[in-house]
Amino acid sequence: MIVSSITGVTSPVTVTEVPRMETSAVKEISRKEIENIMSTEEYVRQYFSDIPIMIQIAKCESTFRQLDRTGEVHRGRVNSKDVGVMQINEYYHLDQSVDKEHNIYTIEGNTAYARDLYEREGTKPWASSRACWGKYENKNLAINK
Repeated sequence: MIVSSITGVTSPVTVTEVPRMETSAVKEISRKEIENIMSTEEYVRQYFSDIPIMIQIAKCESTFRQLDRTGEVHRGRVNSKDVGVMQINEYYHLDQSVDKEHNIYTIEGNTAYARDLYEREGTKPWASSRACWGKYENKNLAINK
């Protein structure tokens, strides 16, 4: 018998009757997520090795996620128009990113457009997350226009 910790009600299901496939499926998803996050993080760290503050911004903005659990592009929790590892806002930047031939829905395009944006505006486009990455700003000699 299993006793619910929430209701205190006993259930006739025994531990051996609990499907093991469900548990292994959860572990498999978690492992894949971790591998995806690690490969995205490695990509970002390598791509922005010359601009370390952008690595910190990616960590703060998306925790190094380009895609979400379903394989769709990662979107911001506060603003769903923010997309990808660098949380590029579609409302403000989609047209310009298309004009510059950067597909912000891919890791390559998202980071390339973020680099272009940084070169033009410094860290200003990511000011809303400055509380998270700002402590690294002077240490990394970031430009803030």
